[in-house]
Amino acid sequence: MSDDSKDTFTTAERIADALRTRIVRGEIAGGAALRQDHIAQEFQSSHVPVREAFQRLEAQGLVATLPRRGVRVTSLSPAVIKENVEMRAALEILALKHSAAKFTAEHIDRLEQAHASCSEATSLVQWDAANNLFHEILSGECGMPRLLAVLRQLQLTNSRYLFATGLTRGWQPRSDHDHMLIINALKDKKVDRALQLLSMHIGTMERVGFSAG
Repeated sequence: MSDDSKDTFTTAERIADALRTRIVRGEIAGGAALRQDHIAQEFQSSHVPVREAFQRLEAQGLVATLPRRGVRVTSLSPAVIKENVEMRAALEILALKHSAAKFTAEHIDRLEQAHASCSEATSLVQWDAANNLFHEILSGECGMPRLLAVLRQLQLTNSRYLFATGLTRGWQPRSDHDHMLIINALKDKKVDRALQLLSMHIGTMERVGFSAG
């Protein structure tokens, strides 16, 4: 890869990361247009890395290229949320099923640290980061890179929904009791119980909205 290509890649990643954060946190609303010229000017770049950034975001389901309307942020709808929950419930359980046999005391310790970070969070940003880490640890040892890529995309949609509802209703710290139950089941080598608890935990999002992780 040439130095110019490396620079373009780095700039595209930087732009994509910044836009991804704004979209997930609701700073750019669903349906909003993303203008190449404006973004290139903001990040002091050419149009090439901006287009690459758009492609990355589109692959993650955060933006869509529409005929005669350009690039727009995708919108969340009840149907999108329902689909996301059902896919997570199936795929994250599959990932944990394959990961659990490889768990060591270190994995349990990392889960407990992520759980503690959730409980100690003083903002939605902190809680979302800790919650995402908890779920990444649960799935991380499955040995299925494509599955993990899909789960990362689904978690982005989950985070978007949590920010949308949390900012609307007012965010308050929560106990994350479900997380502790899952950890205890894994400690006791009760994998089937952990899978059942995870399924119920993810399904809670569809039933009661923001209180789920």
